[in-house]
Amino acid sequence: MIVEPKVRGFICTTAHPEGCAASVNHQIAYVKNQGTLEGPKNVLIIGASTGYGLATRIVSMAGCSANTLGVFYERESNGKKTATAGWYNTAAFEVAATDAGLYASSINGDAFSHEIKEQAIEKIKKEMGKIDLVVYSLAAPRRIDPDTGEKYGSVLKPIGQSYTNKSIDVMQGQITEATIEPATTEEIENTIKVMGGEDWELWIKKLLEADVLAEGVRTIAYSYIGPDITLAMYREGTIGKAKEHLEHTAKDLTALLKDLEGVAYVTVAKALVTQASAAIPIVPLYIGALYKVMKAKGTHEGCIEQIYRLFKDFLYADEVKTDEEGRIRTDDYEMEADVQHDAIALFDQVTTDTLQQVLDIQSYQDEFFKLFGFGFDEVDYEQDVEVKVDIPSIEL
Repeated sequence: MIVEPKVRGFICTTAHPEGCAASVNHQIAYVKNQGTLEGPKNVLIIGASTGYGLATRIVSMAGCSANTLGVFYERESNGKKTATAGWYNTAAFEVAATDAGLYASSINGDAFSHEIKEQAIEKIKKEMGKIDLVVYSLAAPRRIDPDTGEKYGSVLKPIGQSYTNKSIDVMQGQITEATIEPATTEEIENTIKVMGGEDWELWIKKLLEADVLAEGVRTIAYSYIGPDITLAMYREGTIGKAKEHLEHTAKDLTALLKDLEGVAYVTVAKALVTQASAAIPIVPLYIGALYKVMKAKGTHEGCIEQIYRLFKDFLYADEVKTDEEGRIRTDDYEMEADVQHDAIALFDQVTTDTLQQVLDIQSYQDEFFKLFGFGFDEVDYEQDVEVKVDIPSIEL
């Protein structure tokens, strides 16, 4: 079929298989052009099909010649509708890894469940050897407790009082005003259950009990802090409470891994166009301002550039640099005082009439569509394409 982008709200409901493959191959080429890295050899990535998780899988493979096992929850094509972007990303990644002579296997299912954890452990034991890097990069909206069966949903809300600020309908190019009502106590607790560190800890405990973690194992999870203008909505809101829980979990996991001389880190990453960030009011408008400032300054990074630098300058450097809370800060370029000053100034002054002149909204729109495989020059989007694509390691 001919595949075109169809946007509903903040999500694109179609994905282009050849475009997603182009995206993966561009990222692989970037890593190879940067050069080889010191790093892991056997990597488990939980949340491996898009965004930072996918970038981590690519850097591990293309930069460190690592074997990788990816866990995710994506939808395959039924021949009438496209698969999700993450499905196509993974199919392209596995082909590239196999061509490079490296092991790459994937598990599609609910990473919160005991069943998927057990499948991963079985694969590791049979096919990989011990894991020296565990990456936790889930951004799920819901979670089913594997023991009780209780369902939890996460929300993006402030705490204590409502929050009002500028926002944007990115596809329509309209500045709007968003007001978000405060979360209830139950909503706060549920968001922590979904997006905090509880499941990360369950994964590490099961891997440890199964004796599939290597001496000196590292495990990382991704977080975000952001600027003052998003604090009430993000860091001081429900998601921020979940991220605080994630950071406390990292300290607990470091203690748990002591006998293996292992360590857990939370990496505070840069604001980027991702499927998750597109859903957060205010944030897309801030990203439009941030991109314009950082591109002018020459410090802009996408997912793959950010993760390559994480491996090179932080996680596998001679000394792992952290802040006073023990977090790795790859948001350092974003949070420079002059970058924040200029980005917030643009955010404050922009209106619908001046949107295209003041902000880098075109880049936001372009990157949003590229998440789903659209907008790559080498792809002919007017041609029929086979949408039913197999992931080599997954038996259907």
